[in-house]
Amino acid sequence: MTLTEFIAALDALGADGPARIAAATDLDSWTEVRNALIGRQSGRLTELMGALGALPKEDRREAGQRANTVKVALEAALEARRAELAAAEAAGGRALDLTMPARDRWYGAVHPVSRVIDEVVEIFRELGFAIALGPEAEHAWYNFGALNFPPDHPAMDLHDTLYVGDEQVLRTHTSPVQVRTLQQYPPPIRILAPGNVYRSDPFDPSHAPMFAQIEGLVVDEGVSFADLKATLSHFARRFFGASTRTRFRPSYFPFTEPSAEMDVQCGVCAGSGCSVCKHSGWVEILGSGMVHPAVLEAAGLDSERYTGWAFGMGPARTAISRHGIPDIRILYDSDVRFLDQFAR
Repeated sequence: MTLTEFIAALDALGADGPARIAAATDLDSWTEVRNALIGRQSGRLTELMGALGALPKEDRREAGQRANTVKVALEAALEARRAELAAAEAAGGRALDLTMPARDRWYGAVHPVSRVIDEVVEIFRELGFAIALGPEAEHAWYNFGALNFPPDHPAMDLHDTLYVGDEQVLRTHTSPVQVRTLQQYPPPIRILAPGNVYRSDPFDPSHAPMFAQIEGLVVDEGVSFADLKATLSHFARRFFGASTRTRFRPSYFPFTEPSAEMDVQCGVCAGSGCSVCKHSGWVEILGSGMVHPAVLEAAGLDSERYTGWAFGMGPARTAISRHGIPDIRILYDSDVRFLDQFAR
């Protein structure tokens, strides 16, 4: 390359560069223009500076001075355009599209099942109930034997119960807390035992293999089934509303006799029938009954002197009935769109 050709290339770059710089519409395109003009790797000016060594020695001084003049001019134009683009973005240019809808902010909320547990605990606390807790990995005797389960009861099979050892199970109910409490404290006793329980159940609209449960126990002299029915009916009216309809159905549990299940009218279909209530119009919320004398005796109490009643309820079923949730599996999805409803 001759000096004349070098100067012509510099003049072309000096004339074309400012126009390309002015055409940059944002900082990203500005960066591309800067790299193309004066970039250290492939910039046009860098290529020309690299050709200085091929010029005759007597021409290099003049060529270097002209190249430096073009470089200063391009750098000044680039800096001016960068400042303009940065100011435009800061003032709400391309970085903020005012035509777009605002993004909603997610709010934290207490999970509906946790909310049910808190409310149930508060209602029974007003009636003099205390809180009792027990281990989730439980000895089989506490989970079955002490609760009057016969050795061949189907609930003890692998298709119903999750075993973690020869004599250790993941508790299938919170009823073992009853026995542990009766062993530790003398009557009168009024306790609630909230906690997680585990069963080999299918995951369907009304069942889950792991769920929360609340156990209630009352033991004293002269306790009757009338006390049970009055207390649980009071709870239903406090929790679901004063006009709540309930019903008690005869049932069977090894640890209570007589036994009953309590239903409330389905909150999803208002009693007309749906998949949640299995088209019956009613949702079972708890099982209950008078504490079996064998349970009292297993805990070391005189069953001739003391009587009691107990119940067990699933807060998840109570939550879906109260809030009209059509599928219990929704409670386990951690879908923020669903949980956000309970923040308001």
